[in-house]
Amino acid sequence: MSVVAYKCPNCDGELTFDPSSQKFTCAYCGSAFALDELKQHAPEENEQKEKGPSARKAESSAEEGGEANLFTCPSCGAQIVTGLNTAATECFYCHNPVVLSGRLSGEYLPKKIIPFKITREEAETRFQEWLRKKRFVPRSFVGKKNLEKVTGVYFPYWMVDSDMHASLNATAEKVRRWRRGDVEYIETRYFELLREGNIHTGKTLKNALSHANREVIDSVQPYDPSGIVDFAMPYLSGFQAEKRDIEREQLTQQVHQEFQTRSANLLRGTMSGYSNIRPTGGNSQILRETWDYTLLPVWTFVYHDPKKDKYYFYAMNGQTGNIYGRLPLDYGKLSLISGGIGAITFALMMLLCLLFF
Repeated sequence: MSVVAYKCPNCDGELTFDPSSQKFTCAYCGSAFALDELKQHAPEENEQKEKGPSARKAESSAEEGGEANLFTCPSCGAQIVTGLNTAATECFYCHNPVVLSGRLSGEYLPKKIIPFKITREEAETRFQEWLRKKRFVPRSFVGKKNLEKVTGVYFPYWMVDSDMHASLNATAEKVRRWRRGDVEYIETRYFELLREGNIHTGKTLKNALSHANREVIDSVQPYDPSGIVDFAMPYLSGFQAEKRDIEREQLTQQVHQEFQTRSANLLRGTMSGYSNIRPTGGNSQILRETWDYTLLPVWTFVYHDPKKDKYYFYAMNGQTGNIYGRLPLDYGKLSLISGGIGAITFALMMLLCLLFF
């Protein structure tokens, strides 16, 4: 398996992807390269393939189903320990970015990627601003001193896009009431309804990593589909990336059921102007469907609550900045405000009693 380090053509320093400029920058000489410019330089000079014992040990570990692999850092020669699904990381010793390209090749080669748009510094600033806006978070919880770790991670997803033909049958009623003198009349008319048409489902994302914190990671959606580009390995430089371990076949039935429900709801929404509607049947047929293995950017935060000595995990959409995660509550502040609201409510009720009784 090859370990890739992208080198600056000018000074041979390490290149990393810069979300703000969408270019690959060198921290040593300050050079910046667009993806096309980087590809023009001999790519074989930027790849170093392991052929020694560590490579054989990595392959052996993978064959035996081990939980970690060993690779050699192309920059300093140190051994890098990774989990089985890690496809990009950094060297623990020299902190230079490395891409384990063999884990994203062949059938595991992503087709699409949304590159990071938000830098690490911007992510930390936005996160602190988000915390400060939460009124009932303990004051001691807010502050960069409690931020243990920030990591930019590309998470694997299946992006499904399809066109389908769907139909929906239903019975409906229209009820009309009127009175003449002391007599009330009710007229009920019955209808058989049919709605059908071609429906474009749009891009649907399905998490393709079994050990991901789905509640947190998936909750930072949606992503802007206009930011999707063809996958290129250099986008991973400077970030961590995970390889999928959930295959398309495991999700197909679930996705088709979602599409069927979505199409039925869409057709049901066109049935208006009736007193009561009861769906009686329908069907759907996939006309066109594509499944693209896609990497999506997420900033992850490990945050420490010093009072409870407890760790919290948060995620931020690396493209839009949406943040999700469960926050601790300052119950003292919450009780004080609740008590104040209760006291004001009680005082108003007493005032009303004095005025009207």
